[in-house]
Amino acid sequence: MPDYHIHTLPNGIRVVHKQVLNTKIAHSGFIMDIGSRDELPEQQGLAHFWEHMAFKGTLKRKSFHILNRLESVGGELNAYTTKEKICFYSSVLDKHFEKSFELLTDITFHSIFPEKEIEKERGVILEEMAMYLDTPEEAIVDEFDAVVFDGHPLGNNILGTTESVSSFTKQDFLNFINRNFSNDSLLFCSVSNLPFEKVVKLAEKYLKDIPVVHKHRERQAFSSYQPKIITLEKPISQAHCVLGCPAYALSDDRRIPFFMLVNLLGGPGMNSRLNLAVREKHGLVYTIDANYATYLDTGLLTIYFGTEKKQLKRTTSLVLKELKKLREKPLGSLQLHTAKEQLMGQLAMAEESNMGLMMMIGKSILDQGKVESLNEIFDQIKSIKAGDLVDIANDVLREERLSFLNYVPA
Repeated sequence: MPDYHIHTLPNGIRVVHKQVLNTKIAHSGFIMDIGSRDELPEQQGLAHFWEHMAFKGTLKRKSFHILNRLESVGGELNAYTTKEKICFYSSVLDKHFEKSFELLTDITFHSIFPEKEIEKERGVILEEMAMYLDTPEEAIVDEFDAVVFDGHPLGNNILGTTESVSSFTKQDFLNFINRNFSNDSLLFCSVSNLPFEKVVKLAEKYLKDIPVVHKHRERQAFSSYQPKIITLEKPISQAHCVLGCPAYALSDDRRIPFFMLVNLLGGPGMNSRLNLAVREKHGLVYTIDANYATYLDTGLLTIYFGTEKKQLKRTTSLVLKELKKLREKPLGSLQLHTAKEQLMGQLAMAEESNMGLMMMIGKSILDQGKVESLNEIFDQIKSIKAGDLVDIANDVLREERLSFLNYVPA
């Protein structure tokens, strides 16, 4: 990956830019190291609600003017919230980059949370929650977080609860921001054909008056895990299952080998072991996959599938059989080479998306203070040995460590 550049303003806000010459689109955004895990118990869903409210009014704009500002020139304005991040971002033609920079600055730093808009958006979020509950393959994954991270903020649903979302006032948003917002835990990141000097000049123009805010915040570490097996009856026609357990944190040296192991097990390729064993060989599922999410102090492995209720036990048994193979049988040299090549190809293709690249760069700098190049990651992948994967499988994929959450038709 070609070099990226970082400039730190006097108020502590970092500006990160990667120049890509063969594009006319400028992708940029403010990424903040604030997420749902930073909410107090009574604040569940507040980070996500803030994401919505950023578009509902600033000191100088009403909602319509925010939404129309970039849309009217063919651009896009959006946002997302995760367990550890909030991001406001945009994509525009390069000639409109300054317009998008100014707007993103406005909604990030100058939102006013109008009470009338809070009431309207409350209804929107409650509908969003209802939509997820009506989609069991999504609802079960969210609920599984609460099974694994029981009693910890990582287990809370990003959307919050009906009770919490129904209670928030303007002061709640202001209190949350005051408690968590810090200039050194956010940055502006962009990927475009613009020279770095121009991006810095605009940053100095629009961010110079942002006051210096530095806070020390310690996140509650996750440490206590107890495996659970939970089965819930739901008004659904298909059984759904998620199984998994805590895994390696973002800074753990075993992260990339484990990521390769999970990719081999149930990644996006149709040749994943779970897809071949459960769908292609036995025809028991339409979708089966494995995912590995990393956080600053822990990680999470999840395996999801949906099947007929009468096939739930058999399908679960087949999944456990594949985990046992990884624990007991090292990959042959050709299998190991293929797994490495597949992962490296997938990572290289992911960098073809400049929007995804912008997000990745910003998140990596916030979390690790640097961005690993593809070649550096490839070197780590190439160094993985079959024995490393067996050791990791025996560390994480032991059956007694796994939790299970099943939704079955009532």
